[in-house]
Amino acid sequence: MAVYVDAAIWKWAGHRWCHLMADDTDELHRFAAVLGVKRSSYQGPPKTSAPHYDITGFERDRAVRLGAIECSREEIVAIFRRVRVPNGKGRS
Repeated sequence: MAVYVDAAIWKWAGHRWCHLMADDTDELHRFAAVLGVKRSSYQGPPKTSAPHYDITGFERDRAVRLGAIECSREEIVAIFRRVRVPNGKGRS
């Protein structure tokens, strides 16, 4: 299993943001916890169809140092499609 991050290009609230995703939701939560990201930052079903965290560029740098795989926009879209949950129903 792997954890992925795209480029921190989304500007909001004075920061640049990116997506943290994983092949498995449990792995995503474990990695986010090690990274120090609060569970309340999790975005997943039913709000969004692909389980992920939005993280800052600073958190992204730490995630890469901890082993997250850097992805292009195209690659993260492919991961989004692979891990998304049809009809917003949970998947682990």
